[in-house]
Amino acid sequence: MTASPNRDETKAAPSVTSIAAARPLLLQLDRFIPNRSAIDLDTASFNLSKENGTDDGTSTVSPGREEYQRLLASSMNVDGASRILAFKQKAPAPPVSHDNDLKSLYNQNLAPAPSKKTFRHVPSSQERILDAPELVDDYYLNLLDWSCRNMIAVALGRSVYLWNSTSGTVEELCQCPGEGDYISSLSWGADGNFLAVGTSDCKVQIWDAERQKQIRELAGHTNRVSALSWNNSILSSGGRDSLICNWDVRKRRDEARVATLTCHEQEVCGLKWSPCGQQLASGANDNHLAIHDASFRLVHKVAAHTAAVKALAWCPFQSNLLASGGGTADRHIRFWNTHTGAQLSSIDTGSQVCALQWNRHEKEILSSHGYSKNQLCLWKYPSLAKVAEMTGHSGRVLHMATSPDGSAVVSAGADETLRFWRCFGEPAVAKDEKATAGVVAGGMMGGLRSIR
Repeated sequence: MTASPNRDETKAAPSVTSIAAARPLLLQLDRFIPNRSAIDLDTASFNLSKENGTDDGTSTVSPGREEYQRLLASSMNVDGASRILAFKQKAPAPPVSHDNDLKSLYNQNLAPAPSKKTFRHVPSSQERILDAPELVDDYYLNLLDWSCRNMIAVALGRSVYLWNSTSGTVEELCQCPGEGDYISSLSWGADGNFLAVGTSDCKVQIWDAERQKQIRELAGHTNRVSALSWNNSILSSGGRDSLICNWDVRKRRDEARVATLTCHEQEVCGLKWSPCGQQLASGANDNHLAIHDASFRLVHKVAAHTAAVKALAWCPFQSNLLASGGGTADRHIRFWNTHTGAQLSSIDTGSQVCALQWNRHEKEILSSHGYSKNQLCLWKYPSLAKVAEMTGHSGRVLHMATSPDGSAVVSAGADETLRFWRCFGEPAVAKDEKATAGVVAGGMMGGLRSIR
């Protein structure tokens, strides 16, 4: 009889292969469920209550630890009954004697608060009118300038007159000898004593205004000299012969002409050196605007205007910003970056642009116009919004000049009048106490009504 096998013996031992196959299954389990029967719940509850306090609210912390926590909270000014981080409570004020050493460090770079901009009233009517008989009605000439010494030079026919706007006195400086000749351009030097005079007989004269004496005569043009501009000792002249002659007045007569520019094809009627003396802008009847550097090298030549370019004005607060105005067929004021030659903006004024003057105290530019309104317009820059429009001339407003303090502008029109406008406002330093220069009050001029 064969004995039956033992139940335990009939169970085969697991092979190595079956155990290895079971391991991946264990690794795929998503959580571990402990065996609660192996946990001592009473011991665990006691340990938790020991850390967080008992159920009846009493603490199991030792007295020594409680005293330590109390002293720590007192030294850090922490109120145990209040929350440390509170959104509705302000930080406690420091003691009166507390001095923050970092206060100067935090405040040293703070700029002063900008003052609120107040509205500036621009008078729409002229402050004074002077008769200017025989003022030549020619768009291409430049017959008016105001010196830093408060002297206004104006050309009336064959003569140049100097009018002192402080005292109101008038003197005749010079006169063309020829019967049919006339003065075609004027420009004061930077010192306000030397006046350059261009004539219709192709001459460039330099006069000492204080001594009323001619000190130089420069010959190089073959037609009338219609534009002049100074750059320290360099005098540039533009004429109907389309040439721009550059003279160094320190040299003797036969060496004075240092450069001749031939970038234009018709009469040069606009000529301005930049205030920094690094660039020369010229405009002509060929509708071109040209920019030369201080070494007389042509940098840019643009033909954006569709009429003669006479009105030129360099910006006083940005050295590479130039404004130019076109004649009757163009009517635009255009603004240029003279470093790149790019046109920044333009505006159609609706009439011939005769002259331009920048405001030194505000970002504004004043333009004078011809047909048909014969008005002066004040524009905000760079928005080009019209701030004011001033009328009074019955003929086109051919010339403008600004007073030494930058507050007043004088305009000369084809109606043979000079009109004074206080459109730029008082300079910042003279609002409380008016500067002597540039004041055109009626009392200072007495009863003068005419330049002659």
